Amino acid sequence: MDFQHVVQWVGVALEGAGVAVIFLGALAAAVAAIVALGRGRTDVYTGFRRRLGRSILLGLEFLVAGDITRTVAVSPTYASLGLLAIVVAIRTFLSFSLEMEISGRWPWQRG
Repeated sequence: MDFQHVVQWVGVALEGAGVAVIFLGALAAAVAAIVALGRGRTDVYTGFRRRLGRSILLGLEFLVAGDITRTVAVSPTYASLGLLAIVVAIRTFLSFSLEMEISGRWPWQRG
């Protein structure tokens, strides 16, 4: 197995980890919401959104890492780098938007 195959597998593993984080986070958020409903809590929706948003954010980070690994190390053409830049920009925008939804302020507005 040569270097490109190893890097390809690392990229696939990172992307798989991202999908797993999102799936398991959504599952954990749903279970926590069901438990909270069973206990009669009234802030179930807010807690569910925060947990789900955090798992999506973490999963997006893994997905971006996988894209960068596979694109830069395996096939660094101008077209693939341009596509990677677009994908990373979209995912970064999604991350910032989710962070604002979760915390109520932008990441640079910590106080």
